[in-house]
Amino acid sequence: MMRKLSVRVEKWPLKQPFVISRMAPMLHGEVVVVEIEQDGIVGRGECERNDVFEPEYPSVTNAIEQARDVIEQGASRTQLLQLMPAGNGRNAVDCALFDLEVKQQGTRGWRLAGLSQAPAPVTTVFTLSLDSPDNMAAMAEQNKDRPLLKLKLGREGDLERVAAVRLAAPDCRLIIDANTGWSLAQLQDYLPKLAALGVEMVEQPLPPGQDHLLEQVEPIVPIAADESCIDRSSLSNLHGRYQVVNIKLDKTGGMTEALELAKDAKQQGFEIMVGCMIGTSLAMAPALLLAQQARWVDLDGPLLLAEDRAEGLVYNGSTVLPPESDLWG
Repeated sequence: MMRKLSVRVEKWPLKQPFVISRMAPMLHGEVVVVEIEQDGIVGRGECERNDVFEPEYPSVTNAIEQARDVIEQGASRTQLLQLMPAGNGRNAVDCALFDLEVKQQGTRGWRLAGLSQAPAPVTTVFTLSLDSPDNMAAMAEQNKDRPLLKLKLGREGDLERVAAVRLAAPDCRLIIDANTGWSLAQLQDYLPKLAALGVEMVEQPLPPGQDHLLEQVEPIVPIAADESCIDRSSLSNLHGRYQVVNIKLDKTGGMTEALELAKDAKQQGFEIMVGCMIGTSLAMAPALLLAQQARWVDLDGPLLLAEDRAEGLVYNGSTVLPPESDLWG
């Protein structure tokens, strides 16, 4: 029987504006939900509609619509890797197909993903948006009972921001994301000072196209590739430059590629981080399976929303529990 593909856009207000170095403040998250129905069974997937906030990205909905016919005619997840480029749109479709397959087989997502046991709860970071040192310290103070904070940086005054947060939340573990906002000189200057402040990982410090400069950097704090790590094809450019890869489903284009990327990255000696975009629990549930093998987990998207889906994941502080509803997988 033919499949039926449906695509819809949803807006989810944020608790507070979300600010990173290279974008205007976001007041809401915008997601694309894909549903694929076959023989009365429906699989669902979600991705961020990032082309709204960063217009240089291709249209997510257009990418899905261009593949509509082959998806409805029964394309597999493996075939999808050739039919659609890595990215948000393929992620929503891939996760919907994964969910559909799980339900058709009467199994669970973790089994289809090849995990040896059911997923356990994980500890997620909680992200502090880029702001003044005082405002970031105030947010850190409010969240000082969380085990792990992630600071969005990438503008002048970053060391002051980290120092202010450290003072306000002395017991929190800290990682930072410069979102391509630093120069090589800044990175080399900052790393020992960040290490002294207890920062345990730095994400994507340098602008696009400058990864080769990291060969000059002594990684006294591990450096993670985010924008520089899309899928398996990225790994060959990361050796000797990065120690960690941040795997995001919206970058890999879904679970099918992400599982292969995680396997290859581990075999090649990289540490694993699993990250997310702004989204609801429907986007986080697949990533929770990936997160079982990650040293750092950044699945706090729903914590940044004013409200989540009714059947969403349970967040106990910064602990994310595997889904017990039929949310996904």
